[in-house]
Amino acid sequence: MNTPPRTAIVTGAAQGIGAAIAIRLAAQGRAVAVLDRRGEDCAATVDTIRAAGGQAVAIAADVTDPSAVAAAVDQTIQLLSAPTILVNNAGIVRDALIHTMDLTDWDDVIAVHLRGAFLMTRAVQRHMVDARFGRIVTLSSTSALGNRGQLNYATAKAGLQGFTKTAALELGRFGITANAIAPGFIATDMTRQTAQRLGLTFDEFTAQAASAIPVGRVGTPDDIAALAAYLTGEESGFVSGQVIYAAGGPKS
Repeated sequence: MNTPPRTAIVTGAAQGIGAAIAIRLAAQGRAVAVLDRRGEDCAATVDTIRAAGGQAVAIAADVTDPSAVAAAVDQTIQLLSAPTILVNNAGIVRDALIHTMDLTDWDDVIAVHLRGAFLMTRAVQRHMVDARFGRIVTLSSTSALGNRGQLNYATAKAGLQGFTKTAALELGRFGITANAIAPGFIATDMTRQTAQRLGLTFDEFTAQAASAIPVGRVGTPDDIAALAAYLTGEESGFVSGQVIYAAGGPKS
């Protein structure tokens, strides 16, 4: 008898790292709920997965809204099956120095990253407990170590590391692992925004970054997707509570 595919929810999956992860998981036989704030933005990711023979649905949800999160999980169950894989990738940037950062810049970034990861994890973990299997991967960042102009983002990404370690401690006895990936410089639309903020072209920005990376290049969303694929797989069950820096070189 064929076993139905495990179902994954990937937040912030309309583009960039989230889209790459969703596509990679689908290629590994997962059924994927492609979640983003606007469902129509997920069409390209879903179309790519389906064109390759995979199974995916687009779901619109604001991860900071408890009722929207609950509805998204219910919709995932109805359209696919109960989720046992969660990738907390949804994130935003509102870069500014301390003296120019307003309260909205702070609150919005903290809410999407920390509140969003909490609400999604709380909603999905009950299904993982029932299945006695679960994989939670949360996207942190090397910015967690401190990054000028990103007080809000750095704080949120550092907080997600503590979130991950605590989730691993609480949920491990149910066969659930929780790990964080902390990417370094990854070529995405988000890093394009940072280049604009700094008054650089994207090529100038990536060249500067690559010169300081031991492997001599910047990262791609596929680099992160490959790691996420391992951490959400059956074979990674003894890896939990870890923060893995994917940055082309060591980070402390």
